Amino acid sequence: MSRSSVAIVGAGPAGLMAAEILSAAGHAVTVYERMPNPARRFLMAGVGGLNLTHSEDFAGFVARYREAAGALYPALDAFGPRAMRDWADGLGAATFTGSSGRVFPEAMKASPLLRAWLARLDGQGVRFALRHDWRGWDGEALAFDTPDGPRHVRADAAILAMGGASWPRLGSDGAWVAPVSGTGVAVAPLRPSNCGIAVAWSARLVERFAGAPLKTIALTAGDETVRGEAVLTRAGLEGGAVYALSPLIRDEASAEGVAALSLDLKPGMSTQALAARLARTRKGDSLSNILRKTARLDPVAIALLREGAVPRDPDALAARIKAVPLVATAVAGLDRAISTAGGVRFDALDDRFMLRARPGTFAAGEMLDWEAPTGGYLLQASFATGAAAARGVMGWLGER
Repeated sequence: MSRSSVAIVGAGPAGLMAAEILSAAGHAVTVYERMPNPARRFLMAGVGGLNLTHSEDFAGFVARYREAAGALYPALDAFGPRAMRDWADGLGAATFTGSSGRVFPEAMKASPLLRAWLARLDGQGVRFALRHDWRGWDGEALAFDTPDGPRHVRADAAILAMGGASWPRLGSDGAWVAPVSGTGVAVAPLRPSNCGIAVAWSARLVERFAGAPLKTIALTAGDETVRGEAVLTRAGLEGGAVYALSPLIRDEASAEGVAALSLDLKPGMSTQALAARLARTRKGDSLSNILRKTARLDPVAIALLREGAVPRDPDALAARIKAVPLVATAVAGLDRAISTAGGVRFDALDDRFMLRARPGTFAAGEMLDWEAPTGGYLLQASFATGAAAARGVMGWLGER
């Protein structure tokens, strides 16, 4: 294949993976990034341990992408969890599977892996143009604002991989929506995903327990229940169990004004077993002692339970502990979300991830219309769609 020029806009995981594949195939690749350094969000994601992917069976893995599962399946099938682990191993970042099934590099950090990755890209001739803020197209040229003034770039093909809008200080602010949609590309509205929820707590609860963890709880929204942990905040709830249900909560709150939730404070015990335990209390026991000693609830759980009426009857009390009603009035905004829902619609792309409205321009990563829970699914789809867009570029260039 002859050497062609490819411009990649966005130096996150999707853009860098596309750059790796294309440069390895002999193409002249330049990555344009608005920030002063590449992959800043990738580095931030690795602060608490870089969760690359997940080890669950592939059918279950793909199902985590909900409505977008069918559209993402070819990309995930071509570059799935095993390919992700092999790629990391090839960069000297051996991986391991945690007890939850999540896959991490043994170093538990993003920086060593990123350094090795950038060194590989440099060795393959990938060039970086930093502080280049993409503003759309000027005819067939990509238009950028730079510290030295406007710049126009022509390339044989381009890949847009600019992320969503949930990390504006790290470069993902969704500013690409206007120029992309302005060319006739269908873009679904950007919305927060994997985010906290707003609950109207009492002033007393907030004053005493804001920041307190709720350990080993189960949260239900609609027909879905997620067991995990949460943190009580001044605004409402955050944490893994909340994030996993945030798409359902967001959509119901948007449609109905509020979303009804149920919180199980004792998910490891059935209602019947808990009621039997509560029935063994002595007549003179106070409700506080019953909740603390017999139900074995910690102080924050007791305080949360007391936000409403607390029955004394063992059966009714057990039912209440197992299903504390909550009302979410909203989800956190985009600037506080971990990831973004919405983006370039899949029907605006062909099966090579090329924009139907702009032949020769491809899209990848979180700027596409998909969302997924935390746990490795976000990074996996970003890498997989970056690889898919790169293969799409090579196929399109080959046809030309």
